Amino acid sequence: MQIFSTPAEMQAWSDNCRTAGRRIGLVPTMGALHTGHLALIADAAERSDDVVVSIFVNPLQFNEVSDFDGYPRPIDDDVAACEQTGVAAVFAPTAASMYPMGFQTRVVPGPLGAVMEGPTRPGHLEGVLTVVVKLFGAVRPHVAIFGEKDYQQLRIITQMAADLEFGIDVVGHPVVRDLDGLALSSRNVHLTDSERAAAVAVPRSLDAAIVAARVSDDLTDLISAATSVIDAEDAAVLEYVTVFDSITLIEFNDLAGVQRVPGVARIATAVRFGDVRLIDNRDLFESSET
Repeated sequence: MQIFSTPAEMQAWSDNCRTAGRRIGLVPTMGALHTGHLALIADAAERSDDVVVSIFVNPLQFNEVSDFDGYPRPIDDDVAACEQTGVAAVFAPTAASMYPMGFQTRVVPGPLGAVMEGPTRPGHLEGVLTVVVKLFGAVRPHVAIFGEKDYQQLRIITQMAADLEFGIDVVGHPVVRDLDGLALSSRNVHLTDSERAAAVAVPRSLDAAIVAARVSDDLTDLISAATSVIDAEDAAVLEYVTVFDSITLIEFNDLAGVQRVPGVARIATAVRFGDVRLIDNRDLFESSET
């Protein structure tokens, strides 16, 4: 397994792979790899000849300095996990190599970034898109795998790749969950034992809304079902619950006339437990998830 620390090194390796006719798969991460990341790596391996995992805690996408500083960085463990799973190369650049002196360009998400995480975390999605473009330029993949837990991020990256004609297949991988339903996240390690126990309210709130959607077109009923689960946990502070079109990300006013089939509508939420902010989402009409 190769390890590269600069975009130029990564590009040279990728160019050689492409010249040899090999298909490159990219799994972008910020490290602190867990079972969810390993599932993305396995997915990439099925779609490519050589898998590259990027490990980079991107400063542009953090709204809070404390969140950036406290983000877990077990790089040795991450590299070992990549080697054990047959990854061909790890791209672990420094911030200075990704954003050298004089770097100015930012990538703007457009209307898809005006909802959910957009207003809540100003500049976050812009930072995500900017680093993804940098990663695409360094790794030059044929396919890139992103988790659906950050659904808005996935949708925006998919749109960007199409709009800017990168020629890269952007693939969403289903949310990987713990046995109790909590979506796996590198931030989960920061939850105290009591917060971790309370955090199961996040997936359960989505479950409650999905059940409500089976019998009601009134979004008030769905939102109430979700918020009541969160409100029952003293440790939980709700930021938002929203039901939206899976493609446009536009929030629905009601479900009357909405086709009740998988892939049409999603429900998403963001909840804080102490200093830890968790996000999650589900397909509102996906029977296999209910």
